[in-house]
Amino acid sequence: MTRIFTDAGEHVPVTVLRLAQCQVVAHRTKDKNGYVALQLGSGARRSNNMSKADRGYFGKQNVEPKRKLAEFRVTEDSLIPVSAEITADHFIPGQFVDVCGITIGKGFAGGMKRWNFAGLRASHGVSISHRSIGGTGGRQDPGKTFKNKKMPGHLGAERVTTLNLKVVQTDVERGLLLVEGAVPGAKSGWVIVRDAVKKKLPKEAPKPGKFRVNEAAEAKAESAPKAETKPAVEQAAQAAGAADQAATAAAQAAKAADKAAEAADKAAAVAKKEGE
Repeated sequence: MTRIFTDAGEHVPVTVLRLAQCQVVAHRTKDKNGYVALQLGSGARRSNNMSKADRGYFGKQNVEPKRKLAEFRVTEDSLIPVSAEITADHFIPGQFVDVCGITIGKGFAGGMKRWNFAGLRASHGVSISHRSIGGTGGRQDPGKTFKNKKMPGHLGAERVTTLNLKVVQTDVERGLLLVEGAVPGAKSGWVIVRDAVKKKLPKEAPKPGKFRVNEAAEAKAESAPKAETKPAVEQAAQAAGAADQAATAAAQAAKAADKAAEAADKAAAVAKKEGE
């Protein structure tokens, strides 16, 4: 976290997030998967530490291997091309976002730290149990402690989503996103940033989004099918023409064979009469 100063001299606490080569890895379509979504990948990953199936998956999509994958539901008209890289100006200053991450694990914690309990009296009447939570159950009725009671236990290391964080500034060249306030997780952790579900998207927001297309991959993807399709169509047409010619020749040969058989029958009948 850091802070930036506004034109009025006020300082705003912000968290700096970096887009680590966030690329579109695949599409989820309604016909094939039953829903429409974008699968995004981020972070570099060494190919020798991957399984053969994962290497084949990224190779088929023509995308470098990624450390993290996440899906975002979108509409059909908001699909971004595969291998396109999402840039920081996908979000605009003033927009609200939701940030999801894994909180810092703090191990076993007491009730005061975990649930903000007040604790017991710090003066008279308490003997070496000032930070205890006190009684947890009822009297003879119900005679037990209910489930999900706030008690000491494991704190942190859980998935948390912080809502309605304001985007203060973006840096496209370095891929930085400055968000007002704190986000869940430790430094160098992974978080998911999405449009706020409880705030309207600004009209100035780019649709379907800001991205940088990999020109080499796009050219390869466009040229490969064309180079293969044109000869295939020509070969199919030639094969169809050859098949028609072969069928015509076979029909003519069948007619000639029928005529020859009729002539042979007539000759045999004439020879039989003469012999009699």
